[in-house]
Amino acid sequence: MKFPKTIVLLLTVCAAAVFAAEESAPKKPAHKMASMAKPVIVTPADVKWGAPPPIFSAGAKFAVLEGDPGKAGQYTVRLQLPDGYKIMPHWHPTVEKVTVVSGEFHAGMGDELKDEGSVTLPAGSFVSLPAHMHHFAWAKGETVVQVHGAGPFQLTYVNPADDPSGMQGKKKAAKKKTEAKSGA
Repeated sequence: MKFPKTIVLLLTVCAAAVFAAEESAPKKPAHKMASMAKPVIVTPADVKWGAPPPIFSAGAKFAVLEGDPGKAGQYTVRLQLPDGYKIMPHWHPTVEKVTVVSGEFHAGMGDELKDEGSVTLPAGSFVSLPAHMHHFAWAKGETVVQVHGAGPFQLTYVNPADDPSGMQGKKKAAKKKTEAKSGA
């Protein structure tokens, strides 16, 4: 019977040593992200409106509330749209989340901007669209929407001619030129 008592004693000593080591180890924050996160507080008076990126038609105003939509990581932006402002059919490579802050936002799915089958989204509405879903929108009355997601933010128009920056058309022409030179 001495053998089992020896094993029990040895296990007890090992367990006590492990417990003592854990107790003396420096403590790390329970949630590392919480200790590194900085609060973001934006009141309506703090919103700094400016011109939108060139991928949007003229007439809208744009404000970055959090992050950098051009880089990897979370971002939150707002778009202020005048009455009748249209965002032609497009898609994003990441999930897009939209909250209607004020006004009336209309949205639909598909490759053609049309009223039929679209949804009227009054202030307070929320939409989450999967990556690569073709959709479009327009404003009725002055409308403010808040968009957030994981950057970098990218918008690709279904019809490159709808791109107000002209970049999609230039990229498509450059690709054709490269393919012609390589014989593809």
